Amino acid sequence: MNTATYTPLLDSIEIPGTDRTLGGEKAVKTLQETGGKLHISLTFGYPAESFRQALSERIESALAAAGNTLPVQLDIQTDITVHKVQPGVATIKGVKNIIAIASGKGGVGKSTTTANLAMAMARMGARVGVLDADLYGPSQPTMLGVASGKPDQADGKLMPVVADGGIQVMSIGFLVDPDQAVVWRGPMLSQALQQLLFQSEWDNIDYLFIDLPPGTGDIQLTLSQKIPVTGSVVVTTPQDIALIDARKAVDMFRKVNIPIFGVLENMSVHICSQCGHSEAIFGSGGGQNLAETLKVPLLGQLPLALPVREAMDTGSALALQRNHPQIAEIYQQAALSVALAVADKGKDFSGRFPKIVIE
Repeated sequence: MNTATYTPLLDSIEIPGTDRTLGGEKAVKTLQETGGKLHISLTFGYPAESFRQALSERIESALAAAGNTLPVQLDIQTDITVHKVQPGVATIKGVKNIIAIASGKGGVGKSTTTANLAMAMARMGARVGVLDADLYGPSQPTMLGVASGKPDQADGKLMPVVADGGIQVMSIGFLVDPDQAVVWRGPMLSQALQQLLFQSEWDNIDYLFIDLPPGTGDIQLTLSQKIPVTGSVVVTTPQDIALIDARKAVDMFRKVNIPIFGVLENMSVHICSQCGHSEAIFGSGGGQNLAETLKVPLLGQLPLALPVREAMDTGSALALQRNHPQIAEIYQQAALSVALAVADKGKDFSGRFPKIVIE
């Protein structure tokens, strides 16, 4: 059998959940007949668990239609690498890519979005971390079910607390009394953020999500100047006042040369837990209009639903996505869009070259 005849066919197959093809992604690494089987190996620069089964079925169906009668043995691998960040900012040991989750104002569901995007990415097969940079109001320990955890120390490094899905979590909430207010000025906030990030022993993380405080203050400035950010996601609601502030967050990221991967609209509609009726109580179309105006993707539109609130209060993000597939699908598609945007960025080769010191 001349397996090369199948190459154009494989290259034309669309990857489920995307508008991309195997050929466009240069995913096909080997195609050969061995031991009476057709062996195909694919490699993606992003997690593939969410579409693995559907892609396998597409490939087998397409090959059968083209006359293949051999059993297909499909091997799908991922190769997630370090991608470019702001000029002059060094990457962090143990962390490949950093994604900042931001909002122009509080109360739009930014922390909820961070926790659920992280969980969706972990369920897709990636190694994921969450850094809670909302130092005045840390909520990630509660939302990810590790509020009672305490980071161990080894060789002067803090060991992140591991949540469901293997998510590595670091937060000021682990280190201060939960009833104690954090009353710090800007320089102390910036120093604390850098210590949480650089003095934590991150373990080979593909994507580190940073839950930022709302607004465009000292933490955001430190982020742009000191921390290697691959890109950002801006969370908003359809409400006009939230959209005004979301534009400011987008403008801030553009001024400091941090790419915006997209806008995620939260609380798009309220779904009644009794009858299932949906109502756009905060307006409609705001996130879509914002994304179009700013020329960035709309990553998803999430409902205001009781199960989401209950899951965040009880630290059961994993159970939420297992038990509510419609909600899980929105977060999964948003996470996949973020992963694709990261993969499209140029790779960072700076770590392969030695530092040159001129004396």
